[in-house]
Amino acid sequence: MLDLDPMLFNPAYSGFFDGTGRFGIVYRNQWASVSKPFQTVSATAEWSLMRSNRTMNGLSAGLWLSADHEGSLGYGTTSAAAVISYFQSLDRNGNNILSLAAEVGCGQVGFSTENIDMTDGSEDFDRTHAFYPTLGAGAAWFHQLSSELYTKIGVSARNLNQPDISYTGISDVRLLRRLNAYARAEWRMVSQWSLLPVAGFQMQGNFSELVYGCDVRYYLRESSRDYLALSGGILARHADALALNFAVLWHEWTFAFSYDANISQLAAASHTIGAFELGVIYMIAKKDTRKRALPCPII
Repeated sequence: MLDLDPMLFNPAYSGFFDGTGRFGIVYRNQWASVSKPFQTVSATAEWSLMRSNRTMNGLSAGLWLSADHEGSLGYGTTSAAAVISYFQSLDRNGNNILSLAAEVGCGQVGFSTENIDMTDGSEDFDRTHAFYPTLGAGAAWFHQLSSELYTKIGVSARNLNQPDISYTGISDVRLLRRLNAYARAEWRMVSQWSLLPVAGFQMQGNFSELVYGCDVRYYLRESSRDYLALSGGILARHADALALNFAVLWHEWTFAFSYDANISQLAAASHTIGAFELGVIYMIAKKDTRKRALPCPII
């Protein structure tokens, strides 16, 4: 679910929501058929600090937490960060909005020695965990081309300080910078139907990931007091997996489910079983908010 909780992908999206606050949690379980599953839990909280309905300018703050755990050694990482973003309308009508964000956080990486059989019983680990600070930044741009079409694009970078994550205390292992790029559009085709193409790219050191796909959304009810939309689509992680996505948008709630099938070289071992992901988002809507098919993200 590339954009269920977009602040996890780009801190600049922390200001891109139509309300006074937004909270979310996402759970992912991956590769249970291969070994002990890779499990990830992420949570976010965002709120508007300052907002001008006349100029569409404002300030937003957010927090996110992510923890993963995998394998027989219980290897995992725990990360958390605080985000501050400023958004500015580039025209009088609020059809072009630029958001800039900064992020300060920390993390811990480590493993457990309980399931390790040492060749030499006298051997021991001096450290099994490493703690590190992180810095990040992001930018995002929203453009309303017409009442039927909008686009948003963003770029971000995390681990700008490339912190030391060595267990030995020697600065020989660095957490490399991670660069992200993201693009999403929504086109109101006919009546109650919308098409939502999406693409994302990540790069960290010699590793990279390209994700692309498209959702179809059907708006059943669109009044401010009775809002309901259904969404579904397919997403491809290039040369790795195909994912089916489903979501229900009901009033201020979003409930989402995704399942991806492994098509990489690991498919023989995993029997094409990949991962399932569950997510819930709740938004505190403004009292004067009126639902529209293609709303400005900041009202």
